[in-house]
Amino acid sequence: GVAISTYAKYCYNKLQKAALTGAKKGLKKPNIEEIRHAKNAVFNPSMFGSSLQDIVAMQKERYPERQLPWVQTRLSEEVLALNGDQTEGIFRVPGDIDEVNALKLQVDQWKIPTGLEDPHVPASLLKLWYRELEEPLIPHEFYEQCISNYENAEAAVAVVHSLPRINKMVLCYLIRFLQVFVQPANVAVTKMDVNNLAMVMAPNCLRCQSDDPRIIFENTRKEMSFIRVLIQHLDTSFMEGVL
Repeated sequence: GVAISTYAKYCYNKLQKAALTGAKKGLKKPNIEEIRHAKNAVFNPSMFGSSLQDIVAMQKERYPERQLPWVQTRLSEEVLALNGDQTEGIFRVPGDIDEVNALKLQVDQWKIPTGLEDPHVPASLLKLWYRELEEPLIPHEFYEQCISNYENAEAAVAVVHSLPRINKMVLCYLIRFLQVFVQPANVAVTKMDVNNLAMVMAPNCLRCQSDDPRIIFENTRKEMSFIRVLIQHLDTSFMEGVL
């Protein structure tokens, strides 16, 4: 009872995205559960690769009171529950690809993860969720302001507060989360100081649209610096208790 054009449009968008960002890189072929999930995805949109607005709309029925995407807060909580803030190389060391793909499938079906032991798995999936957002967490129209103010704390913070509300909330939750990891006692164990965290997280928040390798290279440094400034200077106390 569904028009072929609906499937065609869905498949076209998926293929277009794969052409730009690369297909899923797994060690194994998709299992039956993954294939079944993919077939139903046109009816049940994924929380991965969607826009923040669509993700919030998806969860409205289940979590009408939530201001933040459930997938973001749930994976963040899982990282901390598995002592990710006391795990060397957190956010730098990738989780097992098959475990990450299995967790992605669980989360996309609104299932609370169970049996996880390695914090690198939810940490990797969390990074993937940010990276795969249909539009970057910091929208393209704010990109130039970010890289122009990569050393100016006051201006960088002002950019954050000028973002659309959902983008601002999601970004501030992320920065507040990262501020946990830059506590000296945690850095001593994780070996992930503010520079390392900014380096691994910047590509998940900002996307350079230039094709010029020189501009990309130069802007990568500025993107990292912008995120580092936010971790160090953004007051996220207003996010306490917000879900």
